[in-house]
Amino acid sequence: MKEQKLKLLVFRSALELGQKVNEQLKQKYNCKEETFLLPIKENFFNDGHLKVEIGETVRGQDVYLLTDIGNYSLEYKMHGFINHTSPNDLVQQLRDGIGACNSHAKYLNVIMPLLYAGRQHRKNTRENLACGQLLYELSNNRHIRSIITFDAHDEGVEHAVHDIEFENFYATNTILENLIHNLPTEQLKRLVFIAPDNGAAGRRNVYLNSFNSEYIDRIAGSFVKQRDYNHMVDGKNPIISHDYSGNSDLKGRTAIIVDDMVASGGSMFDVIHELKKREVTHIYIITTFTLFTEGIQKFQESYARKEFDGIYTTNLSYIPKEYQSEKWLHICDCSSLVADVIYHIHEEQSISSILSDKSYPLKLLKNKFEGKM
Repeated sequence: MKEQKLKLLVFRSALELGQKVNEQLKQKYNCKEETFLLPIKENFFNDGHLKVEIGETVRGQDVYLLTDIGNYSLEYKMHGFINHTSPNDLVQQLRDGIGACNSHAKYLNVIMPLLYAGRQHRKNTRENLACGQLLYELSNNRHIRSIITFDAHDEGVEHAVHDIEFENFYATNTILENLIHNLPTEQLKRLVFIAPDNGAAGRRNVYLNSFNSEYIDRIAGSFVKQRDYNHMVDGKNPIISHDYSGNSDLKGRTAIIVDDMVASGGSMFDVIHELKKREVTHIYIITTFTLFTEGIQKFQESYARKEFDGIYTTNLSYIPKEYQSEKWLHICDCSSLVADVIYHIHEEQSISSILSDKSYPLKLLKNKFEGKM
């Protein structure tokens, strides 16, 4: 077997996902005794500086750097104090990893599933557009071929990138595979797909169209956030109310709430309460990233009150081990999807099938209702 020129530079922030991706790539290339993982050292010094050191040459290699800027579990000591890594720390670590390649790699490809500062996608006043600034910086590195992310909050950030590839993938099919497998057919027959705010309408429509099946009666609904723009609390304008727009007769339906991420969950609970008033029977939340910025106690309490039935999310960003055992939290493994992306780009194959395979959910539904699943 010829030597593969493909290497994974996986930072500790994304180590668990990176190891799974490595196993998937070993299967694709039928090289079970080999590894695509580069040996690296990540050193944090007591003055707060860091250094990434690569343990073998990358000369002539096609290197994929995988980082999870949402992983806040990593600790380092600075001046005797224990600190947890922030997105800023992990972006600087990414820069250091790129620099450690010493311009010897043939190509560098940055995989950042949770895009740095991606939620702050617009400039409103005198402020820096940090996400666009980082993408612009990376695009000016002549050795970087592509930036790969998943479910960017606003795809418009790619306008900061001009001379390299910016690939934005979605975990839709991976999530639907788990959701359709788990839900009984009675819950799938009558669905209402909900956008919790205007920004989520596009994502909701993707899932709505994925259920364009003869077996499904489906409708759509939306909520509009009314905010208090005279005050700022914790960096954002407080939400006054969620106003519902759509078919008012939701009695007996299963609600699928779709968004790219759940942070504290505050606005999501408002949406859940409004749906319960309209007598939906079951509520499921689909989100690519679950940040749980204020912990999961409120989710545990809400689930205990039978206000929602489950959350379907991905392992593309950090979820604490103690959260993962919650029976309402369904974490969909996206390592195969990430490996597919790497394989197609490395082999210079079309990625169209990964970007828009609309037939797969329909096959799943057909198998489900015909008893073949």
